[in-house]
Amino acid sequence: MTIKEVRELLENSHLSQEQLTSLKADPRKGVQKLLLSYERQQARQIKMEADFAKRFEYEKRFWQRQQLVAGVDEVGRGPLAGPVVTAAVIIDQNFNLIEVNDSKKLSPKKRLTLFPQILQQAVAVSVGLANNDLIDKINIYEADRVAMAHAVQGLKVKPDALLVDAMNVPVDLPQVELIKGDAKSNSIAAASIVAKVFRDGLMDAYGEKYPAYDFQHNAGYGTAKHLRALEKYGPTPIHRRSFAPVSDFFK
Repeated sequence: MTIKEVRELLENSHLSQEQLTSLKADPRKGVQKLLLSYERQQARQIKMEADFAKRFEYEKRFWQRQQLVAGVDEVGRGPLAGPVVTAAVIIDQNFNLIEVNDSKKLSPKKRLTLFPQILQQAVAVSVGLANNDLIDKINIYEADRVAMAHAVQGLKVKPDALLVDAMNVPVDLPQVELIKGDAKSNSIAAASIVAKVFRDGLMDAYGEKYPAYDFQHNAGYGTAKHLRALEKYGPTPIHRRSFAPVSDFFK
């Protein structure tokens, strides 16, 4: 085989042991370089699959009792502008998107790719929001809880319990609160991706309405460009008045 044919074989096939043995015996440096890259990729894939399987630990406790469990997560607690967005996602044993992980560990492109796949594979998905007015009225923590409750209540299939990322949702359901839950549970990780993509889409739209604040790139966080616009033009209707330095404009 030519080097090009070897590359195509490694890119498009899962090699048999006989094929691997043959390639390892090939003296060409180009073949050995390609083979090393292939083996590294296979090792990454094996680890990814093992990590994915491990992140079903909490879900399995409910599935073994024939119960449905929803993962719940939020995004947008820290920004100076925009809503906090939450998502609730129910998945089952057939869920096989092994790249699903904590949304913060994924690129924007990967999150956008996974978003419709999650919607397709999940048993149920729901999103909840709390806008800046509610955040200013009852504080970000309580607004976050309200938004989580809305997400859970919006599920078309009622879960028997919740897995929540370090929060308690004000609904009458058993709950498991997990610190860094989006790295421990595929349900919560899926919810984190849904919430992140949904909120980023909202902030992109606000960025078109208020272009000076660069919301498409900062999602409402206090970047230098955002703060310069805030200083020059003042707060928009979506800014959180209770958050400094936005609050300085209302003293």
